[in-house]
Amino acid sequence: MLYITYYFDDLFNAKLAWESLPFVLSGLPMTLLVSIVSMFIGLILGLFLALARTSKNIALNIPARLYISFMRGTPILVFLFILYFGLPVIGIKLTALIAACIGFGLNSAAYIAEINRAALSSVDRGQWEAARALSLTNRETLMGIILPQAARIAVPPLTNVFLDIVKATSLAAVITVPELFQKAQIVAGREYDSMTLYILVALVYWPICAIIEWLQGKLEKRLSQFI
Repeated sequence: MLYITYYFDDLFNAKLAWESLPFVLSGLPMTLLVSIVSMFIGLILGLFLALARTSKNIALNIPARLYISFMRGTPILVFLFILYFGLPVIGIKLTALIAACIGFGLNSAAYIAEINRAALSSVDRGQWEAARALSLTNRETLMGIILPQAARIAVPPLTNVFLDIVKATSLAAVITVPELFQKAQIVAGREYDSMTLYILVALVYWPICAIIEWLQGKLEKRLSQFI
């Protein structure tokens, strides 16, 4: 038992973790900012991509398909490097924060587009016909009838995308965004105890994601009242 206690102390230094917690948490606002802005970009672009993806217009459909395929087929870390380190070669300089928000936003839009496409397709086509019979325009039908129903279907997978973004923001540390993981890396480098800080930052991400999951449940219940 004594051996196990010493082994655990070597693995996780509780005193160091507690003392480092305020500094690590100072990166939380940046983590949330990047996550929320990226998700907002992804939601807006993802909706347009989904509509283009389902369009019969080749000029809209093919570019949307290519965009989704490219973003889903390339690592987000490579894309972050292109935005932050590559674009300055052609004279475009982005701050680390802007590069991270754009990178995660554009990448998540591809996944959100496919979620939206599936959600929109799951709504009975007869509702479009019923709306036409009531002389509703396509825009009125989409905004007032189809999207509210599709939203409830899309909430769980969209929440998963948001959770992935929150966790993926740790990759922004490589382009110097001062978020949670970057703060943990600073302390780990100073104290020569990477394991303690990495376990600590994992324990910080866990409740954040748990809260998001709880909010997902609340949102699903609220949406179910209107459908």
